[in-house]
Amino acid sequence: MPVQKIKRGYRKTRYILYKETLVDYKEHFWSFLGSFVGIGILAYIQSIHFSGNDAVYLIGSFGASSVLVYGIIQSPFSQPRNLIGGHLVSALIGVTVHKLAPDIIWIAAPLAVSLAIILMQITKTLHPPGGATALIAVIGSDKIKALGYMYVLSPVLVGVLILFLTALIFNNMTSSRSYPSHSTYHKHYHKIRKRLARK
Repeated sequence: MPVQKIKRGYRKTRYILYKETLVDYKEHFWSFLGSFVGIGILAYIQSIHFSGNDAVYLIGSFGASSVLVYGIIQSPFSQPRNLIGGHLVSALIGVTVHKLAPDIIWIAAPLAVSLAIILMQITKTLHPPGGATALIAVIGSDKIKALGYMYVLSPVLVGVLILFLTALIFNNMTSSRSYPSHSTYHKHYHKIRKRLARK
């Protein structure tokens, strides 16, 4: 009996390892293309409006969000409510904490991240890169800190909307990818594509 359990456990482990390490070139292609276009648009806006190395539109948390919304599209953390809500809640918290404790970084930084996590949990908008969005509002460059609450609208809201719209397009280009998960958007998108292809 114990030998059978060990053999069964071994087979399950091999299957899980096989599935997790399976290379799906189509999946990787769409993940690459979506993230390339999404971050590319933000970088283009950055290059038009700002000069030098002081990136305002390209905040670090957008890179982490790209991993979720283009690479792990079925994750609950990748869904639109979490993507948009998580960043906005975190940005508000980050700016507020910075205004309350601008010179005490050893209090402001952990307080911004911790409060952002709690508020995202309460509002059911948990998005892990949101913690970085809150932290950037506190430790970011002088340009970012000078934005104040405008940081919430631009770059955060503008940036997440660009990432979201790009994800809607590229994550629904094939019938095997569906974003947001459990939505009717994917079905309508492909119906419209089929109608246009017939014309």
